[in-house]
Parts: sequence; structure tokens; C-alpha cells
Amino acid sequence: MDFDSLESTTDSTSNPYAPILEATDLKKTYGRRTVVDGVNLRVGKSEIVGLLGPNGAGKSTSFRMICGMVRPDRGRVCLGGQDVTDWPMFQRARDGHMGYLPQEPSVFKKLSVEDNISAMLELLGYNRVQRKERTDQLLEEFKITHIRKNKAAGLSGGERRRLEIARCLVSDPKIVMLDEPFAGIDPVTVQQIRGVIQQLRDSGISVLITDHAAMDILGTVDRCYVIYQGQVLIDGTPDEVIQDPQVRQEYLGEIQAMSVGGGSAPAPKSFDLEAKPKRRRTRMTRRSA
Repeated sequence: MDFDSLESTTDSTSNPYAPILEATDLKKTYGRRTVVDGVNLRVGKSEIVGLLGPNGAGKSTSFRMICGMVRPDRGRVCLGGQDVTDWPMFQRARDGHMGYLPQEPSVFKKLSVEDNISAMLELLGYNRVQRKERTDQLLEEFKITHIRKNKAAGLSGGERRRLEIARCLVSDPKIVMLDEPFAGIDPVTVQQIRGVIQQLRDSGISVLITDHAAMDILGTVDRCYVIYQGQVLIDGTPDEVIQDPQVRQEYLGEIQAMSVGGGSAPAPKSFDLEAKPKRRRTRMTRRSA
């Protein structure tokens, strides 16, 4: 795959450690309720970052603001150094080199596996020869060549997820946003999809992933943010998150935290560890109703 540097109005193209994605001071209010208040997040090149938090904490709203589905009331979002805060989602995908996998099934059920990929390439203007070449490449990379003629409606959960992720890559994104990729699949398939996500990182693609399955996230990512009461409670490695007393108290619980041990992904070689933001904790104060 070709992963050329993103065009940018800043100096990020000359800095190999500049973040691919950076969200700064995001805030969102619905009526009198502030659901996100001052969230800062960054994803480096070839890095898998998780976004976790209890229900109602602001995790999903933060994710949607970053993807372009919800407009922030304050703050900004940058892709490759380019301010994309005012860009709709389709423009972030087209011009910001962002891929997106929704939680809901996104395949064309009546089309074959190969036609699902080829149709996306046709929309991007690929000619017949180019479509065939790229489709074959993606089928091989995601190990679904043997089912290329099968209708998408008959795929297993794991096969469908592989096809959906392959479709995300037709435009050669620099970063892929995964919304609950582990939903609705069995534990064996979860392990397979975790491997696919880590392969994306190893091929140079950054990943931001959110899911209710905290243990699966923490066993996949290089770094993780936990959102609580609309703010970042902690930013750290999976081990740092698991061992944090406040995270255990407010989110993971002791039993679940103890069951996650030893699953963190290796640190990405192409991201400057010293340039990453230090682990942050925000002391949370409950807001009056």
C-alpha cells in the first residue's frame, strides 16, 4: 500500500513523530447538559489507540466529533496537521485520508465479496484493470480470497468484519476509525479481528478504536484514553489504565481489571515514545444535576 505523507498546512509532514490525528479541547453540550468538556486526544503514526468509558461518559460523542458526525461546540480536530473541524465526514474521508467502520453491518448483502470491494473502487474512479488488481490484493491481505464469489449475506461475523475492514482500505487511508468492531462476534473471531487490527498498524495505518468490550480493547491497543464524566480520566498504556485505582473504581471494577493481564500490544516502532503525551489524570468532581 502507498502511504504518502498527508498534505498539511503545518510542519507535520517534516516531523515523522507528528500525530496523524489530534483533537484539542473538545466540548459538546446538549441543552443544559455538557456531555464532553475539554477532551484532548492524539494518535501517532502506526499506533492503535483505544477510547473507553462507561455508558453516558461522553466516549461516543467524543468519537463522533472526531469522525465528523457531530460538530463540537468548542475545540478542533486535525488530521495530518490539517484543521478539519469544519469538514463533514465524507470530506475527512476523501481529503483527510480517514477510513471509518461503523458498528452496524455496512456490506452490500446481495453482492459477492469481491463485488463489495470492486463497487467501492468504482466509486473512486478506478478502471476495470485497476479494480481487479486492487480487489485481488485486498482479498489476499484479509484472507478472504476463498470466499470471493460468496454473497455477503451468507458470511459469518468474522468474514463480514474482514470484508468491512477491507472496504475501509480501498482509498488507502492513513487512519481508520473503528466503531465497536468486536460487537456481535464470538471470542475466537474477536482474536482474529484483533490480529487484523494489529496488522493494520504494522502496515503503517493508525487506528482509533472504541468498543464496550474493555478487555478486548485493552488487549489490542498501544495506548488508551478513558473518558469519565465528559473528561479524560487517564491516558496511558493498557497496564497503566488497568492498574489505576480510579479507573478500577469508576469503570473496570476489580474483577474485570484483574482478568485483562498481559494483553497489551507491543509499542509501535515508528512512533517516538518520548514525544507521546505523558499519562494524564484529571481529578473528577461530580456535577450537580
